[in-house]
Amino acid sequence: MKKTISILLALACIVALAACAATPPEETGSPSLTPPSGASETPEAPDENTETPDPGSDLAYITAKGELIIGVTDYEPMNYKDANGAWTGFDTEFAEAVCEKLGITPVFQEIEWSSKETELKGKTIDCIWNGLTVDDDRRLNMDFSLSYLLNEQVVVVAAASAAEYTGKDSFDGLTVVAEEGSAGETAAAELTGAVVVPVQSQASALLEVKSGTADAAVIDSTMASAMTGEGTDYADLAVLDLSLTAEEYAIGFRLGSDVTAAVDAAIGELLSDGTLAAIAAKYDLADRLTQ
Repeated sequence: MKKTISILLALACIVALAACAATPPEETGSPSLTPPSGASETPEAPDENTETPDPGSDLAYITAKGELIIGVTDYEPMNYKDANGAWTGFDTEFAEAVCEKLGITPVFQEIEWSSKETELKGKTIDCIWNGLTVDDDRRLNMDFSLSYLLNEQVVVVAAASAAEYTGKDSFDGLTVVAEEGSAGETAAAELTGAVVVPVQSQASALLEVKSGTADAAVIDSTMASAMTGEGTDYADLAVLDLSLTAEEYAIGFRLGSDVTAAVDAAIGELLSDGTLAAIAAKYDLADRLTQ
């Protein structure tokens, strides 16, 4: 009998020990369903009074980065470099004055003139501000600001041979250079029989004539006035008295850009307070202002 009781007690102990082993240990570090102190259980609703920038707004894009990237070429008196290598000129100072009104920084980036439309569309630049001629073909690819300056295309030749050119029919078989993609290249077609050769820039066109590798160059009169004549590096060149294309300068922006209206408003203020006239006078361009 005692042996039976002992066996029963042993079995009871085994069962008890098995029950203890089956009981899971108390879990620690389990995720809490209660939000941490200070956290909201539901996402915070946006402030209805906060303005969300229009993703299609060119002005918002430029304002957000704080810079207006301006495509230019080295072209006196519009945009050129001073003795210290800094950009200066009428368009340079004009752009700086407009950007101050808009609260952004102008950044001048030298470009190939023939690729200006591609640069603008691809947003490597935000505008073209460099004695840009307004014409119908360009209106298909960009928006224009208010026109601000009058210009015309002129023919530059060696002063020693200027008397030989009596009209537009005096260029048969002669080499005439003009900046590729410029209004000058278009106007050169008015010279009967001329062999028109595009070059990299207007400055290159002048150099070709000076060196004798071209007979004539068609460039903007604004540049011809500043870079030829007594006391200049091109004193041995002369501007012919020929009537070529008359035109107006404006700033080129991306098609549909809302920056155009903002810049036009700033231009209006600079015209009203006399700032633009003062800048033009500094570069001997006051008589060319359109307004």
